[in-house]
Amino acid sequence: MSNRKRNLIDLGDIETILCSQGYRSVCGVDEAGRGPLAGPVVAAAVILPEAIVIDGLADSKKLMAARRNELFDEIAALDLPCAVGIIDHEAIDTMNILRASLMAMHKAVLDLKQVPDVLLVDGTFTIPNLNQPQYAIVGGDNRCRAIMAASIVAKVTRDRIMDEYETLYPSFSFSVHKGYPTAQHLRELEEHGPCDIHRKSFRPVARLIHEYALL
Repeated sequence: MSNRKRNLIDLGDIETILCSQGYRSVCGVDEAGRGPLAGPVVAAAVILPEAIVIDGLADSKKLMAARRNELFDEIAALDLPCAVGIIDHEAIDTMNILRASLMAMHKAVLDLKQVPDVLLVDGTFTIPNLNQPQYAIVGGDNRCRAIMAASIVAKVTRDRIMDEYETLYPSFSFSVHKGYPTAQHLRELEEHGPCDIHRKSFRPVARLIHEYALL
């Protein structure tokens, strides 16, 4: 993919460096849900001004669920420029998970109520078809406050979607494993077969579909 970039800022406080260079609207972008076997991928974009301090901000994966929810509510209460992009399981099967993740990020950035000056994107890829300067930051959810905020918004949003899916598909404990390939989820797949929101292109699901076709 042509949008792969090296990490262009390697040292120091990334957001402070950018602000010193004249950037005022620094936007963090992250996604949740690349690895699950079911449900959507969700991305979030958050503009977090340097003057705003959120205590306990961290990579969403390192936070307990209760603390993630508290921080999500705090971010929402600040009324920051914040938006999410959601790409469903069917689109993931059509375009592959990487392209779906980048599309979710693209949607999130375009839905912001404020146009950002620069984007900090967690990972090794920048987002196609955007005009702003971008930096792909490996481990950005541990290094950049705006990306940390985006990771929390994306994770909590997706978790709540999966909680709702459990009410529609009670044979699957989506509120527990969120669609990830845990031992519990794999047992449920073997017992019940895939449901409507499973990603049919992902190997454990595709294998079961193939086996059923042979019966």
